[in-house]
Amino acid sequence: MPPWLLARFVGPPLHSWPTLQQLRLWAAQPLTTQTLTAGLTVFAWLLWLLVAYAVIVTAARRLRAGARWLRRLPLPTPLQATATGMAGAAALTAAANTTATAPPVQPIAVSAGTLHHDAVDAHPAPEVHAGEGVTIPGGWLPQKTADQVAAAATLVWLRRRRSYQPGLRESPDQDDPDLAPLPAAVTAVQAAVCVPDQDSGERSPDEQPLATAPPSIAALPPTGVAFAGGGAADAARGVLVTALLAALRDPPDAIRVVITRSALTTLLPPAATAVCDSIPALRVTETAAHAVELIDSLASPTPDTAGPPPRHEEASRLVLITEPPPGPAADRLAALLGAGRATAVVLGAWPLGATWSVDQHGRTVNARLPGQAGPRLCVLDRVAAMDLLTVIAPPTPSHAPQAGTAPRTAVPEQRRPPPEVRIPRQAGEDRTPQPTPPVAARPPVELRVLGQPTLLIDGRAVTIRRSAAVQILTFLAVHRHGAATTAQLAQAIWPGLAAHTVTNRLYTTLSVLRAAIRAASDLSIIDHSDDRYRLRSEHLEVDLWRLHTAAHHAATTLTDPARAWQAVIDAYTGDLAAGHTWPWIDPPREGTRRLVLDAYAAAASTQQDPRRAVELLQAGIRVDPYNENLHRRAVDILTTLGDHAAAQRLRDAHRHRLSIAGLHPSDTPGEPREHSNASAGD
Repeated sequence: MPPWLLARFVGPPLHSWPTLQQLRLWAAQPLTTQTLTAGLTVFAWLLWLLVAYAVIVTAARRLRAGARWLRRLPLPTPLQATATGMAGAAALTAAANTTATAPPVQPIAVSAGTLHHDAVDAHPAPEVHAGEGVTIPGGWLPQKTADQVAAAATLVWLRRRRSYQPGLRESPDQDDPDLAPLPAAVTAVQAAVCVPDQDSGERSPDEQPLATAPPSIAALPPTGVAFAGGGAADAARGVLVTALLAALRDPPDAIRVVITRSALTTLLPPAATAVCDSIPALRVTETAAHAVELIDSLASPTPDTAGPPPRHEEASRLVLITEPPPGPAADRLAALLGAGRATAVVLGAWPLGATWSVDQHGRTVNARLPGQAGPRLCVLDRVAAMDLLTVIAPPTPSHAPQAGTAPRTAVPEQRRPPPEVRIPRQAGEDRTPQPTPPVAARPPVELRVLGQPTLLIDGRAVTIRRSAAVQILTFLAVHRHGAATTAQLAQAIWPGLAAHTVTNRLYTTLSVLRAAIRAASDLSIIDHSDDRYRLRSEHLEVDLWRLHTAAHHAATTLTDPARAWQAVIDAYTGDLAAGHTWPWIDPPREGTRRLVLDAYAAAASTQQDPRRAVELLQAGIRVDPYNENLHRRAVDILTTLGDHAAAQRLRDAHRHRLSIAGLHPSDTPGEPREHSNASAGD
């Protein structure tokens, strides 16, 4: 079309080659109407030729690419073609014969993160519905089991808050093993499960329904089951952990799991022996015969309890994990299982019960009925099982004072920074008063992490649209002296995922955060050097840093300590990142809370007026209503003042709060110990 238009309206580029006379005339007078017309004509033809060349080259490239793709296209072999044709003919024949009666085929629902391409084996995969379970490094947990792990983790921190005793620190740099973070498998479960903040609600394991047993327990056959296959040991560990999690809601003296010593050494590393021996709900026996005798004594009904077991006993029935028992013990165990008082998991051949083949992902199939798929079980490797047993085992004795000794002078506690970065010695440690440094001008950027995290630039809040960006700011504020690497940030914000898989996500989050800051200010508040991130203190002011500075000053000052402790109290405006349940936040949040608890206890000890001391202790109780030491101090002062009614009200309120959370108070001098339906080991 373009050549025809050019030939029709413009004409050919040259009617004939120019003569020598025409060239002389053009050299003498180049710009004439005739020469300009000829030049425009030649330009139009050249432009069309250029476009035509580009189109031809592009088409040729695409044709070559298509030819290469066709050469790589795999064609079916004659055997595949024959099999496909036979299968198609059979399908058409079956459809023609069953169109009127066959029900529609239902699609199989598959939850995200549960489809494994390397798990296609001889076992048919059962249906997996969204929200059914949680995948962690080293295992898979049903949703209810994951909820119980998260609740048990919350209970661990409530125990630590209850037992902490303000004022026992000799130095603010003294390390506190009581603030050690929970194991990796636990934090991975916490990240996968939406758990309400332990400070904003009273959720505990006691609030979970008791009507049905956990999935891994309720799914077991009543006549016992033997696990086989590549996931047999992992499934047995899953049953052990699941049963112990369910036992957290039972009385402390109840035995719910019995395991033989050989089965324990098969499933768990040697270090687990001490941990398992300390769990009240777990009993370890030397042989399978001894285990059967213990099960018989525990499960034998009394005349008052004859009949079907109550629903709560069904939820916490006895679980036996053992190797195959010898002949007489096997018959006795079969009789106990037939009575419905216990269930058994046998590590080996079990002719008297069912046999399930378990793969690495917890999918089961009845070995005696190969076409029948069973339920998906909780599976855990050795490391994951040990991590979860950590939150089940009772707490070890902490830095509690000996009976009859008075607490030392209250000194605020703070987690030690990483070993390679030490907090410098504070002014005043030489016992000589130091002059007060001049107050520096406040930077224009302020980060508040006590309470709801907020970034302020020139007094205006900056909108941060990614929650991970808020985590990054808070994490860097907590780790002021130890810059965080890319791997550390990724592991903290996305636990359970390999750092290299979320690196791009971290970089994107940091880019969004920097863009939000640049939109409000020209200052750069995040420094990145040598793969380490830190907040630039010269451009930024953080309320958490002010609190730490005040706590260090109060711990080392020799003049007016009451005023110094009050400065710590005034600097604390709320819990660290209040309202957020990030898995890494619990240790620094509890450490920050203990700073102000120490301040309240120390300020109360400096008061001459006992009523003012009670007011300070009650203010500390409002910061942490679970702390037992502050309650005891306030009750003792109220009792000394003769206000027994107020002391009893404070004691009852504390016991009620602990009971709701699934805890119970420790032994109180002169008072009987109360046992409640609390978790084991409290």
